[in-house]
Amino acid sequence: MQRELNMRIGVDTENMDEGERVKWILNYSRALQQENSELVDSVPWKWWAKYQKFDIQNAKVEVVDMLHFLVSLAQVLGMGADDFYNAYAKKNHINHVRQDSGYDRKDENDCRSI
Repeated sequence: MQRELNMRIGVDTENMDEGERVKWILNYSRALQQENSELVDSVPWKWWAKYQKFDIQNAKVEVVDMLHFLVSLAQVLGMGADDFYNAYAKKNHINHVRQDSGYDRKDENDCRSI
């Protein structure tokens, strides 16, 4: 679905040269940051402002917007749905191993298998 949407707006994530990949990695990373800021603005984070309300519906929309950009970013990196899931599962396992061991040291090689 995201590929189709990206193609409609003129972004072909499958046929990018290195320069275009770099450009779109930065574009999507910035978009993710902005959507995260919009998510933060959906919750009453200003402890000094009494007027704020928690907008859970908008928070959900912002999370979905973030997913759109995250999927696009994965596509720029050449990852399909299975690639993304498999990488997530491997990294999740590594995170559990880290917690089981107390995560008291950084192993620069523990993610090389992803």
